[in-house]
Amino acid sequence: MPKPHRHVPVAIALILGLTSSSCLYTKRVILRHNKKVTAATAPKLLTATRDELSGRIATLYNAIASFQATVDMTPSIGSVYTGEITEIKDVRAHVLFRKPAGIRILGQYPVVRTTAFDMISDGTDFKVFLVSKNLFVEGANSAPATSKNKLENLRPEAFLSSMLIQPADPSTEKPSLVDQVDEDNALYILFFIRTAPNGDPAIARGIWFDRIDLTIVRQTVYDESGALVSDTRYSKWQQYNGVMFPAHIDINRPKDQYGVALDMIDMQMNVNLTDDKFILNQPEGSQLQVIGAPK
Repeated sequence: MPKPHRHVPVAIALILGLTSSSCLYTKRVILRHNKKVTAATAPKLLTATRDELSGRIATLYNAIASFQATVDMTPSIGSVYTGEITEIKDVRAHVLFRKPAGIRILGQYPVVRTTAFDMISDGTDFKVFLVSKNLFVEGANSAPATSKNKLENLRPEAFLSSMLIQPADPSTEKPSLVDQVDEDNALYILFFIRTAPNGDPAIARGIWFDRIDLTIVRQTVYDESGALVSDTRYSKWQQYNGVMFPAHIDINRPKDQYGVALDMIDMQMNVNLTDDKFILNQPEGSQLQVIGAPK
């Protein structure tokens, strides 16, 4: 009786046949920082724990007590959700910040550089003077947007929460780390989890770190329903008076349908800013509008 033959499984035979022919190989190029890398040139990805990344955020934030910056500002109207974004070029702005939450932004028209708007906030309330309308607006930072002109709904707090990345609040936020490495990106994402009103866990913020150098490249902020409130990109990190700060900040607020890109022209870090720098009085003859006031 003939002995039975041992057959190689079909799948294994196919694999062996494929690997024996070099013409069937393809290689995909991986890009890191828009540069092609190979096994020999690929940068080593840095590793960090959740607590170490939280510590990096705290170190950056705690190093800043105040600053005075001159920036090229590019406001935009629209969002990725509306399918159209219109940018306004060549706006110059001066930004003053002093902890804990004092901020003032004075915007200037293109070319002529006369004042377009002046706005301040102490972290709770805000004031804005719109020169072209001779309109002085004040109210709480949490007051609803009322203008059909989306840029007129811009609040100082939107700048502050994007320009300064705050550490997690241990009373309301719990960090959770995700390793997000693929062919296009090498990232850590540190999510800050909070408890929603219904008791379920919800993402409050996400801080994105580049695993090439562990710089922060993005911050996303979500409302209680999970909708994206703010999406800010950071690049060109530099030292200013020994403090690391991004020279390019791109703020997008899709729900509010506006955005602002900031490019640093001059940055004076940890300078002495006196109280009078954060006072904005209503100009004589201007119209007053109080946001949230009874009608």
